[in-house]
Amino acid sequence: MHSWTDTLRFAFQPVVNLRTSTVAALETLARPETGDVLAEARRDPELDARLTVLALRAATRTKTLLPLHLNVFAATLADLGGLTPLHDAVRAAGRLPWEVTLDIVPPYTHVPQRALLEAVTTLRAQGFRISADGVGEGDVPLRLLTDLSPDLVKLDASLLTRPAAVRAMRTLCEQLGALVAVEGVETELQCAAAVSAGAQLAQGELLAPAARIPAADVYVPSGSGGSVAAAPRSGPSVREFVRPAAVLPATASAGQVRALLTGSPDVSGVLLVDQAGAPLRSVHRSRFLLSMSGRYGHALYADRPAFKLGDAPRTVGVDATAWEVLDVVAVGGRDRTSDDVAVVDRHGRCVGVVRLADLVRALAESRVEEAAGLNPLTRLPGSQAITDEADRRIADGRPFALSWLDIDHFKQVNDGAGFAAGDELIRSVGRALQEAVPGHARVGHIGGDDFLVLADEEALDALVAAVLDAPWSAGGRPVTLSLATVVCAPGSVADHRQAAAHLAPLKKAAKALDGAGWVLGRAGLPGHEVRRGSGTAPARAGYAAAEPGG
Repeated sequence: MHSWTDTLRFAFQPVVNLRTSTVAALETLARPETGDVLAEARRDPELDARLTVLALRAATRTKTLLPLHLNVFAATLADLGGLTPLHDAVRAAGRLPWEVTLDIVPPYTHVPQRALLEAVTTLRAQGFRISADGVGEGDVPLRLLTDLSPDLVKLDASLLTRPAAVRAMRTLCEQLGALVAVEGVETELQCAAAVSAGAQLAQGELLAPAARIPAADVYVPSGSGGSVAAAPRSGPSVREFVRPAAVLPATASAGQVRALLTGSPDVSGVLLVDQAGAPLRSVHRSRFLLSMSGRYGHALYADRPAFKLGDAPRTVGVDATAWEVLDVVAVGGRDRTSDDVAVVDRHGRCVGVVRLADLVRALAESRVEEAAGLNPLTRLPGSQAITDEADRRIADGRPFALSWLDIDHFKQVNDGAGFAAGDELIRSVGRALQEAVPGHARVGHIGGDDFLVLADEEALDALVAAVLDAPWSAGGRPVTLSLATVVCAPGSVADHRQAAAHLAPLKKAAKALDGAGWVLGRAGLPGHEVRRGSGTAPARAGYAAAEPGG
């Protein structure tokens, strides 16, 4: 009698990184030739668990080094309390649990949520990564989605016709520390929409169809990676550039590393990890093979621990930015600038690597776009860079202070001292703003004598000391400045437009003061405080006016 497993085959579909146009992982999909095993698995948790193990073994037979995605029904996890057979199978296959992402598949209706969350907690403790699948077409409750706190959320491509929903999900995922993937991408228009909405990963027939033999190449439409909005100095997240890591146990021999490298020409290096998955040593492809190919190299090193031929790994956390990765790369000798940087989770386990070339390309594109918006007089960015950063802080739930500054009676400065003196004064103010709190503020020149500054509230005193308390002049004539600040606590504004609306009356109040003036208000609270200057700007209810100059 034939078993249903005799007619069961598996196909593999790449999960594609839209930033780097490379394969980030392989999803293993059951393809029964007869019957409907998947419908039976939906009703039978034991059968579903067995399918997951078979999918792992099928992927193992392809000898792929890529991370794997395996599907499992939500009801299966809730009923079984985890997947102990899968954990054992992963170890037996020589893979590591954190190389496996479990795509939790709907339906969720009637699934005991507490039991599901407990099962996910168990799987996470074992090292598995978690993905919420079918979001948009499935029935996962939003509350359950946040409680699951997945590493990845897979959206149905039908949501791409509703870009606001995708962007909202991207914002939620940023809060959860998750990536966004779009499934079912079939057209270039869909791919462009996925990138525009902020998705980092995608799957679909356009990129690479599911096939019995894993695809070596994928298609990402030209320009897709470059259409991602330019990021501010804080930089794009390293999560967007993570590639699969080639890992071996720290006990691996040099011969084992050589076999991996020679059999996988796309692998630029190997990470040697401990039993918990933490990187202990980094083996660079070129330097290692050079050592092995030298005279007596193979005889000397083949059976020796590869650990002795590696270097201390360079690591960054999954929450790092691209700029922080560059800081890590800059430390040490020049011969290591091409080394992969290991990305580790909060447990110190390796979740992948990033390559310097990917970061430099993306950051260069970001800088080109930012340069196009620089003010030709001060070489400072315009308002877009500031408002983008404000929106990012609002989405992250971080407080900030948004300030507007201008030169008092600037037309009289130009008329009396000449436009050249006026231009030099504007340049000097711009430099003073930049130098006041380096690394702690973003300064924008929005035209004429107007500037925008986004900073932490703690940086305001240094900012004020540098620009309001300093003597200014043009053509030998004294000049004063006016500053208005709105402090935005988490939840006090929905976007930069609301912050600007709160700032507008403060600007008017600051301009009404005599001499150098500074007015500060707080979004959502009535009134404002006069912190510098005096004159006709009364403090509204809610604040007591400060003494002039205080």
